[in-house]
Order: sequence, then C-alpha cells, then structure tokens
Amino acid sequence: MQKMAELLGLRDECGEGTSGAPALAGSCLADNRLNLDVYPDGCRRFLELFKEQEGELVQVEFLRLSSNDCLLDIALGNFPHLKNLKSLVLKGGHVRDKFGSYQHGSLTSLPPDFGNLRCLTHLDLSFNRLSTLPSCIVHLPRLRVLLVSHNSLVTLPEDFGCLSKLTFFSAMKNQLKDLPQSIGELSMLQDLDLSENALELLPEEVGNLHNCTELDLSGNRLLSIPDSLANLKSLRRLHLHSNLLVTVPASLASLPNLSRLDLQNNHLRAIPAEIQALPFVHVRGNPLGETEPFPQAGLKSLHNVINSCISSGSFTVTSEGCRVVLACGIHFYFPPGAASAPLRIHFRSLTPDPQWVKLRHHDVLLSRVLELQPHGIQFQQEVQIWMPFISPQTPHKHEVVVRTFSGRSWNDLKTRVKQDRRSKECVARCCVLHFSWFLVVSRLVQNECKVPAEGTLLFSSVDPNIKVIFPPGVTKEPRSVKLQVLPVSAEEIQEITAHAECRASPLLYLSQDSTVDFLKPVRIQLPLPPGVTGLNLDRSRLHILHGDLEGQTWNDITSEVVLEFTHLYAVFEVTHFSWYWLWYTTKTYIGGIAKKVYERLRLYQVNFIALQRKRDPEQVLLQCVPKHKVDPVLKKLQDRYRGPEPSDMVEMFEGEQFFAAFERGIRIDMDRPDCVDGRLSFIFYSHLKNMKEIYVTSPVDRKGQAVKGQVSFYRGAVPDSIPEDASRRRKGPDSIWLATLPIKLPQLKPRWDENPSPLYGFSFPALNLGNAETGYLTQANLLSIARRVGADWQSIGLNLGLTYQQIERIGYNNREDLNKQILDMLFSWAQQNSEDPDCVSKLITALKESGRQDIADEVEAIVELGRQKYSESIRRLGLEQESSTEDSA
Repeated sequence: MQKMAELLGLRDECGEGTSGAPALAGSCLADNRLNLDVYPDGCRRFLELFKEQEGELVQVEFLRLSSNDCLLDIALGNFPHLKNLKSLVLKGGHVRDKFGSYQHGSLTSLPPDFGNLRCLTHLDLSFNRLSTLPSCIVHLPRLRVLLVSHNSLVTLPEDFGCLSKLTFFSAMKNQLKDLPQSIGELSMLQDLDLSENALELLPEEVGNLHNCTELDLSGNRLLSIPDSLANLKSLRRLHLHSNLLVTVPASLASLPNLSRLDLQNNHLRAIPAEIQALPFVHVRGNPLGETEPFPQAGLKSLHNVINSCISSGSFTVTSEGCRVVLACGIHFYFPPGAASAPLRIHFRSLTPDPQWVKLRHHDVLLSRVLELQPHGIQFQQEVQIWMPFISPQTPHKHEVVVRTFSGRSWNDLKTRVKQDRRSKECVARCCVLHFSWFLVVSRLVQNECKVPAEGTLLFSSVDPNIKVIFPPGVTKEPRSVKLQVLPVSAEEIQEITAHAECRASPLLYLSQDSTVDFLKPVRIQLPLPPGVTGLNLDRSRLHILHGDLEGQTWNDITSEVVLEFTHLYAVFEVTHFSWYWLWYTTKTYIGGIAKKVYERLRLYQVNFIALQRKRDPEQVLLQCVPKHKVDPVLKKLQDRYRGPEPSDMVEMFEGEQFFAAFERGIRIDMDRPDCVDGRLSFIFYSHLKNMKEIYVTSPVDRKGQAVKGQVSFYRGAVPDSIPEDASRRRKGPDSIWLATLPIKLPQLKPRWDENPSPLYGFSFPALNLGNAETGYLTQANLLSIARRVGADWQSIGLNLGLTYQQIERIGYNNREDLNKQILDMLFSWAQQNSEDPDCVSKLITALKESGRQDIADEVEAIVELGRQKYSESIRRLGLEQESSTEDSA
C-alpha cells in the first residue's frame, strides 16, 4: 500500500500514518472497497492504481467513481477486468454549475463487454446523460439493484425482463413514455420507482409483479391504471399523485397489505366507495363532486377530430372563440370575435410536392404541409397557429419560420419558436388573418430594415462584422432590404477544393423589394478570409465574386470595384444586390471553383436502406437516410427487420426526386398513386422521413424456389435550381442510377388466391365502408388488405375494438388456418361498422397502432384516390357549389 500511495503522490492528501506511509487504505482503498468519487481526479487515481497494482485492484468488490470526471471514458475500458466487482456507482451530480444546480455526468453509454461483470449485483448510474439503457446491462445475471434516475431515458429495452434477479429499480426523473411488456417478468422485484416521467399507459403485465411492495408512478401522464394492479398482493405503498387520472379501479381496495394509496392532485371527480372508505387513501387536490365543465364553443367537434382524424378533418368555430388541438399536434387559438358567425374549418396534412412547394437555396423543410380552408377568409382578429416541426441540425446558421402560400407566392410569417423541456418537441407559432397552406422551414438567418432617404446601417446578427452602409440620398422612396449570411468554414473550403491555400469569407446575400438600383453606391464590409490580415495581405490573390440569384454564375468583379482594406476587413461599393463572396487564392479562374463550392454546400450525403420484416418478408421498407443518421435508424429497426448493409454514399439536393424500382422477379402494385412507370416516387427532404413500406409480390412460382431480386434507386427529374454543370453531369444512364440492394423472397406455401379452398364457407357481402367525401373501401379493397395482414391480425383486431372473447372465438373457429382467421376478423368488423362514417379512419388508426404503417399508407392512398375521383365527378357534372369570395385562394 505504501508503494501504491507513493506512486500516486497521495501522501499529503490521504494523510500520514505513524510509519510515514499514507493512510490510503482508510481513505481510498479499504480492503475490497475503492471510493474515489470524493476526489475531483478520481479516475486518474483509478488508472494509476490499475497500471501499478492491477493484481490488487482486480480483487475490488465495491467501486465508486464520479461520472463528472473527464477521464471517465478511459477508465471504463478497464472495468471488464474487475471480475469480482459486486457494487459499482458511476453517479454524476458531484459538481455544481454557476447557478448552484447539480451537473449531470458525462456517461452516455457503457462498453459492450461490461456484461462480463457476472458478479455485479448493485449498479448506480444516476445523474447521467443516458438516452437509452445500454444493452449490456440486461446481460448481468446477478443484478439485484439498478438505479438510473435523473437521466434522459425515453424507453426501456424489450428484453428488460431478462434481469430476473432484480429486486429494486429506480428510473425516476427520466422521459419514459411507455414500458416494455417484459417488465412483468421481473418476478423478484420489490421496489419500482418510475416517478416524474411521461408515462401515459401501463401494460397489463405490471400486474405480474407479485413480490412488489412499493410502486411509485407519481408525476406522470396516466389517465387510468390497469385492473391488473389488483393482482399485486404484496403491495404496501402505491403512489399515483400528480397524474391525469380520471378513474381508478375499485379492485385496489382488495389489496390485503396496502397501507398507503396516494391519489392526490389528479382529475378524479368520483372515487369508488370501497376505496374512499380506506383510512390510508389521500385524495387532496382532486375535483371530487364537481360536475364536468361544459366545453367551450367549438370544442365538442374538437373531440371528434382528435379521435377520428388521420390526415384530414374539420371542426366548427363560433364567435365565442375556442382552442383546438389536432391529433397531429397542431394547435389553434381562435380569440373571441375572430369569427363573426359559426364557421366550419377544414384541414388537411399533405405530403410536400416540389412542383409547388418551392424551397429557396439553403432552405430546409421541417414539416408536412398544412392546408386550412376556407381559403382567403378574413378573420376579425388574428388566429394563432402552433405547428410542430423537426429540430434543424444547424440552428446557429438558420432560423425557423412558418411559410404560407398567398395564392401566387410563398411568404414567411413572423414566427416564435418554443421547445418543450420534457418532451424536446419543437413548435413554431404564427398569427394569421386568413387561411391557406402553411409549412415550417429552416432558412438562413435574415436581418432586414427599411432604408429611408437619410440612409441607415444594416449588419448581420450571425456575423456582426458584416455591415451594409447606406449613405444619405441613396434612395428617394423608402425600400426594404434583407441580408442573409452563410458561414463557410476553412475546413469545408479545403475539403471541397482540395487546395490548402484556398480561403473564403462568409457568403453574403442581399436583396431588396425594389427593381431600381440605388442612387448612390452602397458600402459593404466583409471580414477577410481566415488567416488573412491587412498586414500579410497579397492583393493579387484577393477576389470579390458576384453571383446571380441562383448561384449558377460567379463573376470576378475585383477590377470593377474600389477595394479598401483595414487590418481585418475589406470594404467595397455596389449599386445593386445579389450574392457577394470574398476569396483568397492563387487560382486564376476562381468563378468555377466558387460555383463548385456553392453547389456542394447545398448537397446532402445520404445512404439507401432496404429491409424486410422478419415476420413477413413481403413487407419491404425503403428509406433514404442522411449519412449521420444511418446507424441510429438501423439500430431502431433491427428488432423487426433484416436486410443487406446500406448502400454506398451518394449526394442529393433538398427537395430532389428519386425513384425505387423492384427488379429481377419482384413486383409492386402498379395502381399506387405514388407509382410512376412502375417505379415508386420519393422526394428527398433531409429532416423528414424519406421512408415507404410496401408489399411486394413475384410472378415467379415460389412453391419450389426462393426469388432473389433487387431494388434499384434512380434519380428523377433534375430540380430547376441545380447549377447547369451539375445538371449536365446528371444526364445519362451512369448518373441516373444511384444504388442497388438485394431483396430475397423465401419459398412460401400456396396462398389463398392461388388455392380457393381457404375461402370455402365464406360469403363476402358487398361493402362500401366510409362515405363519398372521405372515400370508400370496397370488398375488393378489404380482400387486398387481408392478404397483407399476416400474423398481426389479432393485434389489429383488438385495436379495431374487437373484444378478447371475439378474437379467441375467431381463432378457435378457424384454428390451423391463418387465412380464414384474418378474413373472419376483418369482415366481422366491417359488417359491424358498415354504417359508421368514420370506420375507414378507425381502420387506418388501428393499422398504425399495430405497427403496420405499410398497410395504413396504402389504405390512405386508396381513400385519397377515391376522394379525388369523387370531387372530379362532382365538378364534371357541375354539382359543386359555386365558389364564394371566402373560398377563393
């Protein structure tokens, strides 16, 4: 021990013994315990101990380290050698920030071989930055105590139930939205703390925790709790306060050992008499005995919208005003008096079409398109709209705005952005006096001002060193000027040009609302490129470039302007606005290089993936994924899908069209609305899910062999805004093809459409589900759906509202025949709901909730196609109501 202390230099810190040896055993390493979390450099001490005394250190059974330590990642690499470790504490919270709050540790994951710690029984990872529970934890066979409180967990792994020895689990202060069904397999669990999360629903399997004595579910979003909690006969304390409970099962009163039931601060208006009579029930903060408040005007129809709408619907607004929340997360606020008379509002969520959704250079689309009708109607007061969007990847360069279509052009609205601290969801808010089409985009930060005759100064908020100076007399009439800046790093320039001497300033874009040039020159100040100053400047290498509005032509105007220099800036004068760029290079023809760099700055590096469902290989998922998202996407899908490695990297523009073609014996439904000449059409948007899940078939006889086919990706129409030389490169067969990935359909048994015997005994009535305005589903459509359901039929049936008893009866009556089970379930539901005008929406919802987004997408496409045909027939027959001024775009 003395040698170890000398090596660590801990004499003074650990204290001297009577013989001059440091008391390391008492303060750091005592027998088989090593407590280093009390030292700010505990990980350094651990690494030095491991280096010099590995033989003694591997015998340690109890270890504590601070996860606020900067050397934690290095120390983690040595943990698998601690084979005798029984207790490990890697907590954060040992450091406070300037506001006095505890700082979370840096731990985001654990090494894969962490699961080799077979003796570990206690693990504390609290106050860290875990977003997912490391998979290696579920492979610790003796783990009895697990603490992961104060992290950022959204879900628990599906195989969490493998921790069969677990007796205590705390995940308080996370962001858990649901629990895996396997949690019911934790038969030895005694204490479960899931307080202060975002749980909305509990699985029935929680009722299998028969040894649980304390269950804390407080501070969540629970509307109800399952009846299965009445099976927890060992339960003594149940904490349910601060939820959204509107009911509790009376069966909780039968729990024999319950000594505390906390129901405070919920939405309970009535409590079962059996529970209310218990002396240990706490109910303060509930509206007991109060009647349900009458909803505000317009909210009655709102509930129907929330429960039934998929991508379209309607609601009514009166002069009293109301708040409306759609199922897709969009919010409205109609203040009193906004509508002078009752008004029916129609909404649709649309997939963006680049033919009419025109993005500007460096714009990024962050949402689907929201259409609100009647178009053009004038409200008496501003209506507020909250639109959820995907957080952009480059917030420091861009700003988020809501963009609306006026009937002629797209215009940006004044927008406020808010991010929910718990859910991390982002919402953009705008105020409007009329309804049209709306979407959320991320654009280059825009600064603007009104230029009067007296002149003014405009500078960039992205880079305050960039200034535009308007002298007196520059204009007769005030005009609006806008300024945008695109920062370009030296690394980006060098990577694209492959020339270490090339440097460039930020890219400046100026525009105005007048077509007349300024009466006097406008002075522009740009910072010199990185590494260049007025002292070391070689003027022959400095170039001022002027680009056209599309960035396709870059002209060197250095000889046409008067350049002035300071130590850090270049100043020049112009009379008209466009792109301006300052370059420093030994190259002579700099215009071509600038065009290449500008083009590359707009490109995204992407990979294609093609995966097949493990349970049903005929369901194929295709997706175009930005390069940095490939690994997280594959990790999320790996439990349900399998397939080849992603394609090689290719480059695409925001809003560019591409196609997927199934080849070599694999086909798809050619009648799909998104199918063009036998190919699936996609539009690439970097922040949206460029994903489709489709059902594939094969003309090849698969009774005797598998089909080894492929899917190939091809470029579509070249966007108008692509530079001319880039467009030229993308012509011809070599540039149209992007990637090819293999698809294999295994050998299958005969299907029912090949063998009529499974349909024997079924009589299918003529069906038209839905209504003319929202679209019909026919008997043929249902048969097509049935062929694709597969083993998910029970889940779909339950989500459609069939009871467990009905599902069991269908399964028993058609045992050993999956095809009949599916048909019986689907047509039984259809006959029961044939008069329900919302039954098609309910079917789509059930398919999505059952994880069959592929079928849901196709049903929506069928319904949308039917709706369009209906509208066209009405218009063709002249039966459509005449458009009023309120309905004109």
